[in-house]
Amino acid sequence: MMRVFNYKHSRGISLKTQELYAIVFATRYLDIFTNHISPYNTIMKLIFLGSSFSIVWYMRYHKIVRRSYDKDQDTFRHYILILPCLILALLINEKFTFKEVMWTFSLYLEAVAILPQLVLLQRTRNIDNLTGQYVFLLGAYRALYIVNWIYRYFTEDHFVHWITWICGLVQTLLYADFFYYYFQSWKNNMKLQLPA
Repeated sequence: MMRVFNYKHSRGISLKTQELYAIVFATRYLDIFTNHISPYNTIMKLIFLGSSFSIVWYMRYHKIVRRSYDKDQDTFRHYILILPCLILALLINEKFTFKEVMWTFSLYLEAVAILPQLVLLQRTRNIDNLTGQYVFLLGAYRALYIVNWIYRYFTEDHFVHWITWICGLVQTLLYADFFYYYFQSWKNNMKLQLPA
């Protein structure tokens, strides 16, 4: 007997956030073939780029995966985030070179790339377990970066990166509301729901 999978229960990942992350990594890792740091670093960059663009491709074109994407709910106009981040990178950067401006642009864009995902979750309100865990881990990853920066600030000489710090703080603050409801649902052993 063939089982039919109900795709309505798997919806909740924003293609628009995934597209923004693909742009983030494509602009951040422009140095992949010009600045060799280590084999690990090069492989890590290739994995980030490959996985980011693969996710976008699967969500757009894979005949099964694309059916699980809820285009009608994922309506955030993500392209409006790109130009302000680019202008900000042109105005505020550590060094006015192409690679540095693109790297700074990637920081600014990454800080707000989660917005389409958060808006999608707000629209759908009922969040499946896997999507909730995914968004929580994205936010926790950024929050742990802040802990790392604090540690490095006190243990390394001249570790001051204002642009990176401010972008990371903005990104973590965008998760604050989600974190609150995530922990409330976990504490009360209830399904994660966001208010309307």
